[in-house]
Amino acid sequence: MYQFINRMPFFYGWAILFATGTGMVVRNASASLTLAVFIYPMSEDLDWSRTMIAGAASLGGLMATVASPVVGWALDRYGARIILTVSVLILGLSTMSLAWATVPVAFYLAYGAGRVIFSSPMNIGSSVVVSRWFVRRRGKATGILFLSHSVGMVTFPLLAGLIIKYRGWEDAWIVLGALVWILALGPIATLIRQSPESVGLLPDGDVPDETGDGTDGSAAKIEEPSWTLREAIRTPTLWLLALSTGSLYLLQSGTNIHQGAYFLDQGLGVGVSAASLSLNAVFTGVGSIFWGWVVDRVPVRYTYAGVALMMAGALILFSVADSTIEAFIAASIFGMAVGGILVVPVVAYANYFGRQSLSAIRGVTEPFVSLGQAIGAVFSGIIYDVTGSYKDAFIVLAIVGFATIGLLLITRAPRRVPVAAEVESV
Repeated sequence: MYQFINRMPFFYGWAILFATGTGMVVRNASASLTLAVFIYPMSEDLDWSRTMIAGAASLGGLMATVASPVVGWALDRYGARIILTVSVLILGLSTMSLAWATVPVAFYLAYGAGRVIFSSPMNIGSSVVVSRWFVRRRGKATGILFLSHSVGMVTFPLLAGLIIKYRGWEDAWIVLGALVWILALGPIATLIRQSPESVGLLPDGDVPDETGDGTDGSAAKIEEPSWTLREAIRTPTLWLLALSTGSLYLLQSGTNIHQGAYFLDQGLGVGVSAASLSLNAVFTGVGSIFWGWVVDRVPVRYTYAGVALMMAGALILFSVADSTIEAFIAASIFGMAVGGILVVPVVAYANYFGRQSLSAIRGVTEPFVSLGQAIGAVFSGIIYDVTGSYKDAFIVLAIVGFATIGLLLITRAPRRVPVAAEVESV
């Protein structure tokens, strides 16, 4: 197999990107937008409240908070191919089982398991593998990876809606679960390799320096940081980056989940509300590519601060949007910013701490993302229940976004404390 990989006419990292991309597409079987399509028919048939059905997503998020550190450790210990293959098997099975989960406990267990896969191994594992295979082109590759997620974010809810219309929600869950296996199981189980070095290659397809004087293959001599988890957790950089990322996901969740209802409240109609959600998803894909291109050329902290600025600005636009064109502009800009928070922190962790213990480091920081998403959704809902409007929520979230810019600007690449200085300080 190694000889075959080395003789391929293109860099094998692109095969890795394809395989992980299929995983990012199918993880949308457990996405909140997909669940939203099922809420009405399931609540009507099973006499469940909509809050009870949506609560399964919150439970899955809390479970993912606990699971992420373990997943990060397992990815480094057992390898991404094994963990991602098992994850695809579980996701397909849990999705199909929802067709027969007519008891709330069974529904929560099945959907909660899928949501853990969505948030932890599929997200951390796929992005870490891509970060290991690409260094100079890490932003571009990560942008393409999350474009794959955006493709699934658009197509899975649409497909589910069509099947529900003609065959019912039970068949829709079965088809989505089968698609998880059909689209992703083969590529992930056969193509994934932990790192380019494990098959005798170098990141980005660089060639080894054969002259020894740095004049040939100099791209392969890019110096990378190499931090262990123990070392990384002692740096302020890790926690500033994790806190900033959690804050921006708070903004994302506090807006995305309530966006459709907000535009209905503004009197813009169901068509405008649905179109704004589609624009959000489409521009998330556009933003993934755009910010991936930017972060390869601009220092990561400035790029990430730009993402935060765009997101905070979009929230200000949301608070005043009361026409169709304003709604579409706000949704599109916000979608672009969401593409940024998918891509840029992934690149930042890899650039700052290297590839050695990246899975474990991501596993420790990912709970900030899950917690931010959980708080954001609840926060905007409470503000609406108290005031009868989402506008105050959007303004507060925008303020949080502007504050996050400051955190990101002071988040610099970590530096090791010399041993002598460390002993002296003790």
